[in-house]
Amino acid sequence: MEAASRKTKPTFGFLTVTDHPQYGLFGGYLVLNMAGRPLEFHCTAPIKPNRAQEILYGRTLEAFIYGEQIGQTLINQSSTSTQLVFTDREPALAARQHVSAPLVMVLPSDPRIMPPVEGDSAAAAESAKTFRLDTAHDGGPRLALFQHGGNRLALPERDDEDRRLIVERLAELDESFDLSEPFERIREAIEEARQAAR
Repeated sequence: MEAASRKTKPTFGFLTVTDHPQYGLFGGYLVLNMAGRPLEFHCTAPIKPNRAQEILYGRTLEAFIYGEQIGQTLINQSSTSTQLVFTDREPALAARQHVSAPLVMVLPSDPRIMPPVEGDSAAAAESAKTFRLDTAHDGGPRLALFQHGGNRLALPERDDEDRRLIVERLAELDESFDLSEPFERIREAIEEARQAAR
């Protein structure tokens, strides 16, 4: 009875992929509690697409590797379910169609790197000088941008129905929480694991 009456503590997942020139792609997934403490960490062995995959998958190769092979595998292997999964790698958003938790991308905080979030007029004026979108190539899905505290976030427009759920679940997270910081922890842990495996 007591266990059933306790509310489940919110947890958040952080997924990233690093590219090592010699070994290939390493994926890492970190689950944190509301205080930013780690509950679980998983990482992949290196993945290096072969030439046949590069030819056959073409421009969809990154979404396949980041989203299906790495993201889906790491998220589904976790024993802790999360309210949201954050990523800092756009191709990893492709994992959304294979996992139950909404996926949202954490953008760089510098608006010169990515377009400004609606309502950020000072950043919009500065960003207009330095940011350009080329339509000469198919760059993947259009992103819907929004903000939580100082965090700039995005999700594919096709997943816009997730936006309400994301905003609702983010309300439980303090706006001062830096959503980009856990990705540094993941990258350092992957590098540590890679060096230990040598």
